[in-house]
Amino acid sequence: MNVQDMREKKENELREELSGLLREQFNLRMQRGIGQLATPHDLRRVRKDIARVKTVLNEKKKDSKAS
Repeated sequence: MNVQDMREKKENELREELSGLLREQFNLRMQRGIGQLATPHDLRRVRKDIARVKTVLNEKKKDSKAS
């Protein structure tokens, strides 16, 4: 998902997306811990997606305070 799509979503949808990404990150970490992680690049992708969602949420928060 790119940043433009995220900016079009509502805040509660972004929070749901963030929750799902955090859950996915947890599962990937557990797989890595027991040696079953087949695609290690997924950890990096999820971590960056989490950062993108948090960035957009902070932008929305700042915009609502400025208004």
